[in-house]
Amino acid sequence: MKPKISLITLGVADISRSREFYQKLGFPLKDGEDTDSVCFFMLEGTWLGLYPVDKLAEDAEISSDGSGFRRVTLAHNVGSEKEVDVVMQEALDAGAKLIKKPQKVFWGGYSGYFSDPDEHLWEVAYNPFFDLT
Repeated sequence: MKPKISLITLGVADISRSREFYQKLGFPLKDGEDTDSVCFFMLEGTWLGLYPVDKLAEDAEISSDGSGFRRVTLAHNVGSEKEVDVVMQEALDAGAKLIKKPQKVFWGGYSGYFSDPDEHLWEVAYNPFFDLT
C-alpha cells in the first residue's frame, strides 16, 4: 500500500450547508460537482468529499447513529502562531464552532480546535519542529 491518503470523505447532514461552509473557508469545489448528492474539493495532495451521512454509513455497512467523539480529527497546519489565530478566525467567520481556543500546547506547538457544521473536529496548528504547511 502506498503511504498516502487520496480522499477524505465526511458524512454530513446537509450537503448544501457543508459545501457553503467549506467554500467560505476557500476550499476549491471541483467543477461540475455542485449537487445535493455529493461534492468534492481539490486540496493540495488530497481531496475532500462531502456525502450524506446516512448514505456513507450504508456504503460502509455500519449504523449512522454515531455519537460522542469519533476518534478522528483533521488538521490544518500553518507557518506561525499568528497564522493559527487568523485561520481560526476565518473558520469562525465561516460558521465554525470554537472547541478549543488557540494556545500553546504540551508538545511545544500552538493550536486550537473548531468543528464544522456536522461537528467534525479540525485542529489549526503551528508546529515549530517540522514543516507541515
